[in-house]
This record gives sequence, C-alpha cells and structure tokens, in this order.
Amino acid sequence: MRLRLAPIAAMVLIGGVVSVPRAPAQAADTLMPEESTAKAKQVLSDMINAFGGAGYTDVRESQCHGRRAQFGHSGELTGYIDFTEDRRYPDKDRTEFVSKGRNTILAALIGIDGLDFAHGGIVIAVYNGDRGWTLDKSGVNEMPVTSVSEFQEQVKRNIDNLVRLRLKEPGMSITYGGSDTVDLKPVDWVEIVDSEDRKFRLAVDHQNHLLLQSKVVTSDPEFHQLNEDVTRYSNYQLKDSVWTPLQIVREHNGRRTAQFFFDSCKFNPGFPEDFFTKEALSKRGVEAGIKKAKADNN
Repeated sequence: MRLRLAPIAAMVLIGGVVSVPRAPAQAADTLMPEESTAKAKQVLSDMINAFGGAGYTDVRESQCHGRRAQFGHSGELTGYIDFTEDRRYPDKDRTEFVSKGRNTILAALIGIDGLDFAHGGIVIAVYNGDRGWTLDKSGVNEMPVTSVSEFQEQVKRNIDNLVRLRLKEPGMSITYGGSDTVDLKPVDWVEIVDSEDRKFRLAVDHQNHLLLQSKVVTSDPEFHQLNEDVTRYSNYQLKDSVWTPLQIVREHNGRRTAQFFFDSCKFNPGFPEDFFTKEALSKRGVEAGIKKAKADNN
C-alpha cells in the first residue's frame, strides 16, 4: 500500500480564480535591506492581526469538515470526496474519509493504492511526527517510510506552521517583495527563505490584510528542476476566533491538483492526548465494524 498524498489542509487558515496580468512589483528594489525586512514584518503583523491576532497565534489544534475536488493530469475534474481533518500543530494530522456505496474513484482521490472501495467504507490516515498509520477494511497498517517523509516535508512547508512557529528560526530571511495585483486585488508580497532554501512568497491583501495566495518554491534534485506549489484562499469567514478561508485551491507547477470547500472549522477543540496514535486508530476501527486489525511491523 502506498499513500502518495500528504494531509489535505496545508493551511487551514489560509476557487476557480481569475488570472490577470500582474502589474510590476513596486518599491521593493528601492528599500535598504533593513527597511525591506522591517516592511515585510509589518505586513506579516498586519496579516496575523487580520486573522485574529492572539486568537490565531494561540491555535494549536483544528478540526475541519469539508469536501475535496480532485483533478487529473489534464486538469479535468475526476471526483469529490467528503472528509474530516484533525490537526495538532506542528506535526500531527488525522484525516477521515467515508464513502457510502460504490465509489471507484475514492482511492485515487485520497492517494492510496490497493484499497477496496467497491462497496464503500472508511479510511483514516494518521501522521504523528515520524510515524504514520492507515485504517481501512483490512485493519491498521504501518505507513510507508516515503509517505511519512513526504508528510514531514509538508509540515515544513505548512503556512500555519511558518507564520505561528517558524519565523524566528535561525537562518530565516524575511524581505518585502513589493506591491502587485493578484486576482484583481492589490497585494503586498512577503518573501521568506528558510535555512533549507525553501522559498515562500505570501500575497497579502493590501486592504483587509488577509492572505490571498501563497507560493512555495523548492528544488527537486532528482529531476534537476524547481517545483512551485501555489495555494489560493477565498471566502473568508469568522470561525471561533479565526478568520478562515472556506475555499482553497492548490496548483503544482501551474496545474490545478485539488480544490477544497469547507463546511465548518473549529479551533482548539481539545483532542484526547492519544488521539493521534495507533491505539486510537485501532479503537476507531472497532467502532467502524473492523473487528480484527492487521498487525503492524514495528
């Protein structure tokens, strides 16, 4: 079994989108380095305050329900699936998918090979730091090492983790990227480079200071190329103490890969301490009628 995709919400706080020519960036190249950093930090501060200030930064857990649309290699819509994603930042994630009746595309939607959804069922993927498990009709199974490694990389790219927890890390460069127009709205760009040379670009709405778009550029040594992952955020609504985008679109190297429509989000719901463990997953399997879980190779 191979879990190819890491968790759904790279950023919970974070649409077909109209693409328009962007105006040239302004002001960034006229600032001294100290001024550029100060300007960028001010834009980030305004964005955090727009998200909810302490109501945003104090979030350590989230629970969101929604629907995901998946797209094929040619950009065609391949299907939808409902999900519930639970997170404990920075590196714990539990996503549950439920299929009612025949669903031949479910495996492709969530990125798991070798699972039988011909008559519906439940699948849960759990990540906990450097461990991971899946639950399907066969029981609880250890995740492949490659899947866990992919999740750990996405933890480092996660915008919530970046803004809440990582900005003061050693080796972090923060600069102002200038003004621009994104999706017909004026924005300020903030550019962040971490110690492992991941390049983040955040487009912050100049008027309401909410995040409209994020880009993460990383090097792919296997194929000797740069990969660009773009996330677009829209339909912000106040959920608990946080202004939350209820629509998220993801693109990889210019190709749309997924779109998310959230029905609800809760923050700091207070998960049980063992919620993101193999034992809790086995218990959920029993509740779902999977009486005998397959033994893991520890």
